[in-house]
Amino acid sequence: MLILLSTLKKYFGYNSFREGQEEIIEAIKGMKKKERDAFLEDILAATSPEYLKSIREARADYKAKRVKTHEEVFGK
Repeated sequence: MLILLSTLKKYFGYNSFREGQEEIIEAIKGMKKKERDAFLEDILAATSPEYLKSIREARADYKAKRVKTHEEVFGK
């Protein structure tokens, strides 16, 4: 707890967390490394405008049937 608060103060200038923030941090710290890495990757991806644009484009391509099967792309 003290390490979290001192880090918060040092880098962000705040003396306390907002409601729920500390619980989120503790939950993330409690994850296995693989789970934590996947979670953080998802957050970074979801906040990337380029990533979100690529998802919209992919969905439009799928809806317009501009897709290929695995076999069409890679063969049998």
